[in-house]
Amino acid sequence: MTEITKCLNEWNVTIEALGQGKQTILIRKYGTTLKEFLLYPTVSYALKDDVLNSFQDQEFVKDNLLPAGEDGEYEVKYYATVEGVVEKPSSRIGAFNKFHIWTRDHVKDYLGRKLAQIWILRIYELDESQMLKRNRGMRYANVDHPVKLEGKPVLSDDEFEKLKEEILNTK
Repeated sequence: MTEITKCLNEWNVTIEALGQGKQTILIRKYGTTLKEFLLYPTVSYALKDDVLNSFQDQEFVKDNLLPAGEDGEYEVKYYATVEGVVEKPSSRIGAFNKFHIWTRDHVKDYLGRKLAQIWILRIYELDESQMLKRNRGMRYANVDHPVKLEGKPVLSDDEFEKLKEEILNTK
C-alpha cells in the first residue's frame, strides 16, 4: 500500500467540488510532475468576497468555505491521481466550463494570457480522513505524517472514463 506525505494546497471549496464529483479538472498556469497527491484544504482566500463571488454556486461556497480543523491542522479527506494534462490557449478555456465550478471571468483573470494546463484528476475519498498539518510549500507541501492511499473513487470507472474522454476531445 502506497503512503505519501505530498499534498497540493487548494481552496477547501474546490477540494469539496472535486470530492463531490462537481469538478474533474484543475486549471493551472503550470504543469505537474506528480502522479498522486493529497488534497490539503487552505483558507487563504476564505474571507475575500471578490474572489469567492466568482464561483458559480454561491450556496455551495457558503457550505464549504472553511475546512474542518484549527491551529494549522485541517481535515484531509481526499487524494488525487493525475490522469492527464491538456494544454490549451487561455482563449480556448471556455470550452471546459462544465468541468469546473468557476466562472469564465475568474478563470480569465487567473490565467491572463498564459497557456492553460488542464489537469484531469481522478479523486478518491480516503477510507479514514485525517487531521494533518503541513509545511510551508506554495503549491505543494508535505504533511506531518505519511497517509495510506486507501479509499474509493468519487466517480465510478465508467463515469470517470466518459468524462476523461470528453475532456480530451474538447476543442
